[in-house]
Amino acid sequence: MHSGRTLRAALALAQLGSNPTEIARQLGIPRRTVADWLAGTLPSTAHPDAGCQHDPADLPPDYVYLLGMYLGDGCISTHRRGVHKLRIFLDVKYPGIVASTAAAMRLVKGGSSGVVARPRNCVEVYSFWKCWPHLFPQHGPGKKHERDIVLADWQQELVDRWPKQLLRGLIQSDGCRFQNTGTNWSWPRYGFKRVSDDIRDIFCRTCDRLGVHWTQAKATIYVSRKADVAILDEFIAPKA
Repeated sequence: MHSGRTLRAALALAQLGSNPTEIARQLGIPRRTVADWLAGTLPSTAHPDAGCQHDPADLPPDYVYLLGMYLGDGCISTHRRGVHKLRIFLDVKYPGIVASTAAAMRLVKGGSSGVVARPRNCVEVYSFWKCWPHLFPQHGPGKKHERDIVLADWQQELVDRWPKQLLRGLIQSDGCRFQNTGTNWSWPRYGFKRVSDDIRDIFCRTCDRLGVHWTQAKATIYVSRKADVAILDEFIAPKA
């Protein structure tokens, strides 16, 4: 049985771009073991989130909003001593969304969050905590569209309870509300674009739960009917 320290080291090396063969050679463990870990098969006694078990009933609606933000433009990186950094990347033009994201991190964690400017009009909202991978089990090596993104049963239960929070997070992170125009007409429309088929499916299923009609064109999901746009406007509205 390998220690939790070895497991955390393997996951950290994967985050830096090392492949299973390189990690196995560096840590002196079987390549098959590393491959299993990176595929998500983790030994319970060495799980890096040991001690981070949460009762889903204790999580606030802000968690579902933060889940949407994470699935849209978020990631988790591994740091020393088993600490992880949740990072959400946002446009500097929307200070209201930046503030909402930072507040959600604080409420979910029960601690602090930070905001730092990045190049090209980007803002990073971040928070350090050992438990972020437990709350976001979709975390893993590589880009989201290159791996399966499936909600855990307890996450789906929370989304079913607060579907509006998820849609709000997804659209505010990786979607938009814009004016759709044609000959002698113009009205607002929502769009959500993700390369990941799984994340688009999560978005569509949540729309279905609210009775919101959607259409798809390549990697973009649109909500165009006036009645459906009005539903989304109740809890999303234009970015600010």
